[in-house]
Formats: sequence, C-alpha cells, structure tokens
Amino acid sequence: MKFRARNRWLTFAAAVLLLAMAAAGTLAGQAKRKSSPAPKDDPKKVLKEVPPPFRIGEQLDYRVGWSSFATAATVRMAVAERRNLYGWDTWHLRAVTHTLSPLRVLFAIDDEFDSYTDMRTLESRQFEMYLREQGKEEHNVLHLIPRGAPGRGNGPNVIVAPGTLDPVGALYALRQMDWQRVPETTAPVFDGRKLYEMRAKLAASSEQITVPAGTFPAARIDVRVFEQGNEVPDASFSVWLAQNPPRTPVLVQADLPFGSLRVELTGVPQ
Repeated sequence: MKFRARNRWLTFAAAVLLLAMAAAGTLAGQAKRKSSPAPKDDPKKVLKEVPPPFRIGEQLDYRVGWSSFATAATVRMAVAERRNLYGWDTWHLRAVTHTLSPLRVLFAIDDEFDSYTDMRTLESRQFEMYLREQGKEEHNVLHLIPRGAPGRGNGPNVIVAPGTLDPVGALYALRQMDWQRVPETTAPVFDGRKLYEMRAKLAASSEQITVPAGTFPAARIDVRVFEQGNEVPDASFSVWLAQNPPRTPVLVQADLPFGSLRVELTGVPQ
C-alpha cells in the first residue's frame, strides 16, 4: 500500500468519519428513507426541523489508536464560524490531525481539512485540504456545485449530485440526524478525489461506551460504503453518538485491510 493511501486512512479516521479504500463522506444531504416499521418521516424535513446540536466555538479532541499503537494520532474537530460563502450561508467546520511518536518517526503527518457546509441542507459547498506529510505539502480548494447550478467562486468547480457532502461535514450531519425517527439513510459522498455512496443505519439505540472523556450511553450507527453500486470490501465502521443534547461523537471503530482503528473522545476544551 502506498504511503499516501495509508495516510489518508489515518487522517479520515482521525476526523471521526471513515470511508473505505481512500474515501470518507456524509450521512445526510439527500438521505433516503428505506423501508422500516418506524414512522414515515421525510429525512430532509426531519433535518430541517431539528436544530443543530453543535455551536460556534465547539471543539472536540480525539485520540486515534491504530494496530499496536495505542495513541497513533490526535484530532481536533471544531466549529469555527458561520460564513456567507458566495451567497450560501454555511458552517465553517474544521478537522486537524497530527501523528504522534513513535508512529511519527515513520509517518509525520500534520493535516487540516476545512468544510463549508450549507446551514440549511448540510450539503458541502467548499472543501479544503491542507496536507503536510513527510516534509511535503499539498493544498486543494474545491467548490462543490450541484448539478445544473451555476459555478461560484474562483478555483476548481466539482459538479456533484444534490445532497453531496464532504468528510468533515459528514460527522456533523450524523449528529443532525434524528436516528429514532429516520433509522436508515444513504447519500452521495465526495472525498476530494472520488465519489462514493455511504449507507448508514441505527444498529443500537443505547450502548454504554467508556472512552478517556468518560462513560456515555450512546447510539451505535453502522456504516457501509459503495462505489458504483458495489460495496467496498474488507471495511466495516461503527460510530457511537452520545445521548446528550450535542449528540457528541464519542467513539469510532473501523476494521480495515491494514489494521483496526479506534478513535476515542478525550475531551471537550472550554
């Protein structure tokens, strides 16, 4: 496996939303309700009705365990601001990750991902990647334009299906969903390079989860990833959302071809 592919897995795991085989994405946007005995609510309507559980200034810290490395990396997720971006009202969301010693001796990674997510629909409007890896740097600013809409801003425009989100915005979309009312969703995903589809379902309404930040009752969301209609093999994911008003993501576990990842909440800076 090339270093960049391995590194991207670690980065998106640290961002607390993983996709399989060099991808990451979202669970909201054009979420489609599958057959279920639960009430027949329109997911888009549910998203609009539920006020956002996060706030400007929120910061969440995580540690990432990978293979035999108990603490391979750290991650900070933050809600930086609200911004009008080329006429769109957006949340400015950010994920920053750093590898730690002894893994850092092998993979020196200091990456930042910025998402400008539509406040109304949760679609991604702009996705920025600032990669600093092994002494090399790569910067990309991508404008995600729904099919049929005019381009906005300077730089590359990526034409996507309506409802497409990016990896960072996906975590916040997970929190926005009312999983008791809409227990199963699917949506297009753009990870900065390729388009995927992510399918998620409520697997457990309440499980007791212990992480460095404490013990939480949390709902477990299981995730499957598809590319061109085919499920990506050798990858499985679960995300636990605390049963508190912010619906804090407290744990992500992933089994991947190169090892297992465990992403744990360590604290909520004040």
